[in-house]
Amino acid sequence: MEKINIMALRHSAFYTPLLITMAGGFLKEEGLEYDYSVATPERTVPDTLRSGEAHLAQSAVATSFADLEQGKPIDLVHFAQINTLDGFFLAGREAETDFTWERLVGKTVLVDHLFQPLAMFRYALKERGIDESSVTIIDAGSVEEMDQAFREGRGDYVHQQGPFPQQLEKDGVGHLVASVGETVGPVAFSSLCATREWLQTDMAAAFMRAYRQACRFVLDTPAEALAGMEADFFPTIDREVLIQTISTYQRMGNWSEDTAIDRDAYEHLLDVFLFSGLITRRHPFEHCAVLPPESGAA
Repeated sequence: MEKINIMALRHSAFYTPLLITMAGGFLKEEGLEYDYSVATPERTVPDTLRSGEAHLAQSAVATSFADLEQGKPIDLVHFAQINTLDGFFLAGREAETDFTWERLVGKTVLVDHLFQPLAMFRYALKERGIDESSVTIIDAGSVEEMDQAFREGRGDYVHQQGPFPQQLEKDGVGHLVASVGETVGPVAFSSLCATREWLQTDMAAAFMRAYRQACRFVLDTPAEALAGMEADFFPTIDREVLIQTISTYQRMGNWSEDTAIDRDAYEHLLDVFLFSGLITRRHPFEHCAVLPPESGAA
């Protein structure tokens, strides 16, 4: 079998459509075996794609904005969506079935400071009419460092991608109170990217056949079955937590069988980044995104 090298900017059940493309045997049906790795500061998504070490990667359309702002040519393009909603949640110290975002006023929140999660959190505050200066926003470090800091008693709330807040609930440390994605609405959040050259290959077409099948599959398959299929990707996550996380994303409508990046969702992403001052103008869709490669009728 031919090997396809896939990289992830971040590893999470949030990216289940991609994980099931691999774990569900859909690549194998196309004659492909996969190698999957997660990016590090020393081994980044752009570097591995440009060197050919990786064929495609899980990333986000917004990763193109820094180069677009500087007028640099874009050689890595986003060709398929994974998620159409932000996958981050707020967890608090107490169960709050009547939670409103106004409760963050005067409180301390450990917020993921990666560029896109932070921009989305700030936009969610705006959408709820909350002055950002009324909330103490803390950068507690990496995903793991944030989780540990909250477990050690720092902060009133923590801003995390699944399955971290679900694991907090399982451990009796925190309680999931809100979804950023449900607050902000559809955006071009996470996506698949590659070089324009690779997208012209037979391998790219075969990958898209597999990916489309997997996207349909995750919509109709019970979370318990999906968790069983991708459990090997999460050896340290409790099985019930993984099931709950996948079920929550299914319920929210994070995943779709339409693999093309939605233009309206892209325009909303521009709104988010303009509000945060991370971009100065509306960059055309075509400068960083393309339609998925042709993959036949499968």
